[in-house]
Amino acid sequence: MGSLSLQAIHKSFGAVEVLKGIDLEVNNGEFVVFVGPSGCGKSTLLRIIAGLEDATSGAVRINDRDVTTVPPAKRGIAMVFQTYALYPHLTVRDNMGLGLKQAGTAKDEIADRVRTASDMLSLAEYLERRPAELSGGQRQRVAIGRAIVREPELFLFDEPLSNLDAALRVQTRLEIARLHREVAATTIYVTHDQVEAMTLADRIVVLHGGVIQQIGSPMQLYNSPQNQFVAGFIGSPKMNFIEAGAVGRNGVSTIGVRPEHITVDGKAGDLEGAVSHVEHLGADMNLYLDCADAGTLVVRMFGEHHFDIGAKLFARFDAGRALGFDADGQTVDFSWE
Repeated sequence: MGSLSLQAIHKSFGAVEVLKGIDLEVNNGEFVVFVGPSGCGKSTLLRIIAGLEDATSGAVRINDRDVTTVPPAKRGIAMVFQTYALYPHLTVRDNMGLGLKQAGTAKDEIADRVRTASDMLSLAEYLERRPAELSGGQRQRVAIGRAIVREPELFLFDEPLSNLDAALRVQTRLEIARLHREVAATTIYVTHDQVEAMTLADRIVVLHGGVIQQIGSPMQLYNSPQNQFVAGFIGSPKMNFIEAGAVGRNGVSTIGVRPEHITVDGKAGDLEGAVSHVEHLGADMNLYLDCADAGTLVVRMFGEHHFDIGAKLFARFDAGRALGFDADGQTVDFSWE
């Protein structure tokens, strides 16, 4: 498969600069996820890699070949979009093989590649059906199969699960992870869903405001965020942020504590609050405490517990897991003691 190098990528639409100097190296066989809120530039960056957008400046290299000005069809990439983009009058077999047919590939080779991809995606029994006869998840698998048969140097996924319901998102996410292990394909995957990023990626690229905020493995970003944005974006429920003065701590502006790193006690703790809401999720639950000096805290508790709305409780932080942020939102060395 292929490596990818992005070198000082800038992109402006008129006076609006949406990408502000992106540098990234992706190794052969890596699964890299671009994640960030709407408008952060992640889809624009993917389209520049695909050749569907031109960078204002900078270079794109695939397998050490400069493809900055190369048209999409000659970049050795295959892209799976949010919309399935299937031809309604063609069968699954013909949809999957169309790109190869247009490229002049021999019929026998097209048949072999389609057969292999359909077996991998459990689509063999649907090859003679048309898209209208398939579920949303099956259509997305056809779109993925159409990319696989091309045997590209680089797979690009643009929010491919957004149109699926919750159960199908989980199922298709597992299938994409399995396919990556089997095909060992270099993959760039764009999503706004940090759960997808955490569960799929070898490395995550967090984007915000057209700038890379941090690159790292899922657990590196979760446990050691470089700034307050990354700390708040990665993790569900999101990290609690508390003004340092509210808990009598100096030397930092804000303290961050994840919901699972807080316990509650009826007698003493770091902050007192009143129960405002309880979310029962089965294996765990989220407890919301309204604290006079710190706003609302979210506490994640494992198992099932009962709390009355309005009950007074104390939140106690795991001192070894709390993070400190300066006035600019950058992570700084911090000791709770």
